[in-house]
Amino acid sequence: MIHLQNIRLAYNEKKIFSAITWLIPAKSRIGLVGDNGAGKTTLLRAILGDAQLDDGTIEMPRRPRIGYLPQDLVELEPLPVMDYLKRQTGHEELELNVRRSHERIAAGDHERADFAHLLDRYDTASEAFLVRDGFGFEARARRILKGLGFAAGDEDKNCRDFSGGWKMRIFLAVILLSDPGIMLLDEPTNHLDTESMEWLEAYLKNYGGTLLTVSHDHMFLDKLVGQIAELERGRLKIYKGNYSYYLREKQRQAEALAKKRELQKAEIKRIQAYIDRFRAKASKASEVQSRIKQLEKFELLPNAEKSRPVHFRFPEGRRSGREVLVVKDLGKSYGGNTVLAGVDFTVHRGEKVALLGVNGAGKSTLARILAGRETPSRGSVQWGFQVQASFFSQESEQNVAYGRTVWEEARDIDGRASDLELRNLLGAFLFSGDDVNKPVSVLSGGEKSRLALAKILLQESNCLILDEPTNHLDVKTKDIFQNALLHYSGTIVLVSHDRHFLDDLIGRVFELRDGRLHEYAGNYSYFIAKREAELAAAAPAGEAEKAATRTEDNGAPARKPGRSKEERRLEAEERNRIGRIRRELSQELHALEHEIAGIEALKARNQALLCDPLVLQDSPRIQELMKELSEAETKLKKLLPKWEEFMAQLEEMK
Repeated sequence: MIHLQNIRLAYNEKKIFSAITWLIPAKSRIGLVGDNGAGKTTLLRAILGDAQLDDGTIEMPRRPRIGYLPQDLVELEPLPVMDYLKRQTGHEELELNVRRSHERIAAGDHERADFAHLLDRYDTASEAFLVRDGFGFEARARRILKGLGFAAGDEDKNCRDFSGGWKMRIFLAVILLSDPGIMLLDEPTNHLDTESMEWLEAYLKNYGGTLLTVSHDHMFLDKLVGQIAELERGRLKIYKGNYSYYLREKQRQAEALAKKRELQKAEIKRIQAYIDRFRAKASKASEVQSRIKQLEKFELLPNAEKSRPVHFRFPEGRRSGREVLVVKDLGKSYGGNTVLAGVDFTVHRGEKVALLGVNGAGKSTLARILAGRETPSRGSVQWGFQVQASFFSQESEQNVAYGRTVWEEARDIDGRASDLELRNLLGAFLFSGDDVNKPVSVLSGGEKSRLALAKILLQESNCLILDEPTNHLDVKTKDIFQNALLHYSGTIVLVSHDRHFLDDLIGRVFELRDGRLHEYAGNYSYFIAKREAELAAAAPAGEAEKAATRTEDNGAPARKPGRSKEERRLEAEERNRIGRIRRELSQELHALEHEIAGIEALKARNQALLCDPLVLQDSPRIQELMKELSEAETKLKKLLPKWEEFMAQLEEMK
């Protein structure tokens, strides 16, 4: 349980927390939302103990393990990834404690008075190692790294060799491996592709602790949280439901407040009419005075606080030809590394297409090639008649001129927007007041991205190529941009990992997988369902094999209709091959399990003997037993990953 009691914090004259009191029960799953600058990250850091409050207290269980994922990039120690995970999770210390205890016992004198204390320390260290699943740590670490998008062998690479986004994934792996009692995640999906997001959601669904996350990802919050905490103007309001419920309930409450206010205004008008009518009549003086006092005490409900809605539309470009973009046999290689191969597709006028795939699949590379910012190794890109394309790149220097101010960049666009419309648009993208006079060179990466998107909204075009345009947008600004895209009459090719954004916008998906392009006619949800079905059907031991091994009523294998004798023979051979592999794996697994059981029995026997007073009087015997224990632990460390590998192979062949 986490208890915030009357916490207050202000920066200059801006109130961040205004006497917030909040009780967070254990095992809660909460989404923290609010505008940029509302104080969401500060609230997480206050719970962590890293933010100094002006007043109030935050109480929580004694010495809880807290896993905090910051939004900003982190620097990692220059260690191999697996070694870094061991150090940050405490596994390295557990291993070291067991090793040191073992060495002290092996070198100690059993006749000394403190020898029993050494044995106790060894038992304590061994127990802690087992409780934290020490022998299974590396296998768990590899599974988590794989889920977060790392390739086999990446665990041996140095942390410094990875880019910022991948470093954040390593840091997230530390938190998941630590299995803390409280998780504070600040925008955990910012550096993940859609596949890694799906995996993280499945992982966190089984997390048993308290989860408090800041996220702009609508779908992430819908799937994981059961409560939304909205931070607005220094106050916190709780909604008992997921993000979709929060949006509906907030709208309902705003409408209910507006109705109550209208009823109040009608009642005030009625009372005032009575006062005006009978003010001059002596016989009604007491009633009039009573109503005047009633009116003086009347407190009109405040208007619902609303930010001024901003709606913006793309300037209409000229109409393009029906075929906007034709790509034929496109390939791209960097040295000996092939990123794209044999990519073919045609995009027609008005289509909204998503480019999806895991990080490194080639999405941004393809977007740059389409925009003419990069040359393909082979193949061709042909633009259609009268196509005017605008390109948004993840790299901010490609979108804005560093030598200008924000206002100069916006005014430089040859569009039809007035100065008022320009200021409204810049305000929606969080450039208000004097911010418009800032030099572009001093803007943060997120600010440069927002300015580049505002510029795109001002340009006349009939085709947009957008590479991760929503990475630095809050929910309100994202809605403005998405609404503009929904009403855009031109063609869109979009790289994005925002699944809710994609679901509402696009009608066609190009997935880049293993250098090839796979096409799906539908939105993101359709793509996920269709791809899962395809991958299941393509699995070697999928439903097709199960159907092939079904039997007729007489016990004979069922024959598939329309199959030739040769096809049935090949299917039978394939079933026999898979069956033979399964039998061999099962035999190896059985032998391995027998060996592991023997080693664990030896460990249990030696640990029991080391507690025997008679054995403790025999120093050579103690050293022999400790040596056997050390060898047994070394063997188990090698055998357990192999056992997990056999189990995974058999599971895949079911």
